Amino acid sequence: MGGRTVSGVGGVVAAVDLGASSGRVMLGRVGANRLELHSVARFGNNPVRAVDGLHWNILELYRNALAGLQAAVREEPGLASVGIDSWAVDYALMRGNRMLGVPFHYRDGRTAAGVDATHTLVPPAELYRQNGLQVLPFNTLYQLAADRESGDLQVADRLLLIPDLLGFWLTGRQVAERSNASTTGLLQTTDGASAGWNDALIARLGLPRTLFPELVSAGETIGAVLPQVAAELGSDRLELVAVGSHDTASAVVAVPMLGDDCAYISSGTWSLVGVELPTPVLTEASRAANFTNEGGVDGRVRYLRNVMGLWLLSESIRGWERDGEHIELPTLLAEAAALPGPGLLFDVDDTRFLPPGDMPARIEAYFVERGLRPPRNRAELVRSIVESLAAAYARTLRTITALTGRTVATVHIVGGGSQNDLLCQLTADHTGLPVQAGPVEATAIGNVLVQARAQGFATGSLESLRDLVRQAYPPRSFRPAPSGPVGHDNISP
Repeated sequence: MGGRTVSGVGGVVAAVDLGASSGRVMLGRVGANRLELHSVARFGNNPVRAVDGLHWNILELYRNALAGLQAAVREEPGLASVGIDSWAVDYALMRGNRMLGVPFHYRDGRTAAGVDATHTLVPPAELYRQNGLQVLPFNTLYQLAADRESGDLQVADRLLLIPDLLGFWLTGRQVAERSNASTTGLLQTTDGASAGWNDALIARLGLPRTLFPELVSAGETIGAVLPQVAAELGSDRLELVAVGSHDTASAVVAVPMLGDDCAYISSGTWSLVGVELPTPVLTEASRAANFTNEGGVDGRVRYLRNVMGLWLLSESIRGWERDGEHIELPTLLAEAAALPGPGLLFDVDDTRFLPPGDMPARIEAYFVERGLRPPRNRAELVRSIVESLAAAYARTLRTITALTGRTVATVHIVGGGSQNDLLCQLTADHTGLPVQAGPVEATAIGNVLVQARAQGFATGSLESLRDLVRQAYPPRSFRPAPSGPVGHDNISP
């Protein structure tokens, strides 16, 4: 599965990388043994609560993405292409070229009834055999069930996931990229790189087949930007290339794994803990453990579990800052690291932690309800959050080994969490495995590399591209504590 990365004259591409809390536009230069990225624009992603619920401020995101691409073209007039990735599951309903409403945020509570409505039509065990997805109340098919009950689907003729929506505004072409389409729960699980929509399941769920657009795979050219967009950007040659448009799919491309005995943790707002497999795992044991099979680049399967992520920490800080205080995260983390371990453990996946709100109060309530002492100050709370995340990672990796038979010898942490030394060290301690941390901008790097390969600036397998990542961004190493791995916690996954 190896292979050498062979590059031509090299070139420059742009990645639009939209996360659940922020977005960025990155320029990537790729050539012979060269991989360089730098940011040309960064902006917040702040949802808006309206009378009907919580929404993404999608027009503001698009405006900021365009401004970032303008800056990219000014810096690099010969920019070859752009790729877009974002979070999964959320979408806009369209009628012709018109967006019918502002996309809902996956943390909005409207989809709760959609889970039961869907499982009434297709029992959970059968649904898992059909789509292989972890049950999360905001999965696209549950959101669509809510839209079906509200009547919204009666006036829509297309569904566009978030990166596909922005891609449509750039090019005028309505498509769905497969890695993100796999998170809808409505894509076939058995055909890998050529998977199509699961027409039988779509019909059984009472969803209009016309909603689901043509599918494309990462690496395909979607099209040139529209003339009016080209004029705004200042480039008449820019084209849009499909990348792993689910941000985790792009991030996994950039995990510098050296073999099949590696696991990855894409650590950001969410923590995606998993391994890369050639085929899905659709067993009842896998369903019971709530693991998901999502599409990756080149037809790979991202076998993983969504674990609550640094959202717990960022939402706690947001609450403190709403009270008028300025919080220095590095200082808090240093104070948390200085505390004697282990920290107080709680189940990070308890559903009470999903919506926005007073996170410290919810964590305190979790402990009090169980007759346990809650964290007494902010340093203890931060230590509790970080250690509980590391413990959840360890539980998940042990379950992966049991479900797949695959031995994990090294854990790679990429994304924002790879900068958190306390999280990386505690993950090594709880798993008893060496941790390789970085790159931080894994999603943008994976986005850039898929474009570069499509443009001929790099060639080869994913393993070849990962070799280039390792050369350009050597990971930092964390070893388990000399005293041995931390004992297993007693929190059920």
